Amino acid sequence: MTHDDCFYFGKIIKTHGLKGGLSLRVDTDDPTVYQNINYILVEMNTRLIPFFITSFKLNANKAYITLQDINSIEQAQELIGKDSYLPLEFLPKLNGNKFYFHEVTGLLLVDETFGEIGTIEKVLEYPNQAVFQVFKNGKEVLIPIQDEVIKKVDRNKKTITVKAPEGLIELYLS
Repeated sequence: MTHDDCFYFGKIIKTHGLKGGLSLRVDTDDPTVYQNINYILVEMNTRLIPFFITSFKLNANKAYITLQDINSIEQAQELIGKDSYLPLEFLPKLNGNKFYFHEVTGLLLVDETFGEIGTIEKVLEYPNQAVFQVFKNGKEVLIPIQDEVIKKVDRNKKTITVKAPEGLIELYLS
């Protein structure tokens, strides 16, 4: 399984107890969705290694886990600081105007006023704002991903309709 087939789940932050338990900081809006998973993928030397979960206890955005074949604090310490991932199919289905960033690449972005802008190349994540990256006539156009900007996500037509802030698109294309 590759990184492209997965999503970031969290980081192993410390050991828990003396028998190889671990604390995992879960990076998701609703961690309870994942309390019945039976494995995680841990990134080690740029590869994703599967570890089967024998115990998973959730406390807010932290999970206390034990992994099969990790039976000592020494073994657990080797996993501290490692990122964990889950396969994309573990993500709950979203509907309406909600979407995962990975699923919008390739969709057509249409502005209510301007019309077709172009195909979404990728989502760029900046510290304070995520944006759609689109190219129109060879020029980059960045549209903010905000609830008040996104008007409709049509998964069947593979389009996202937005109402970009006035003058934004023209600014990029001038």
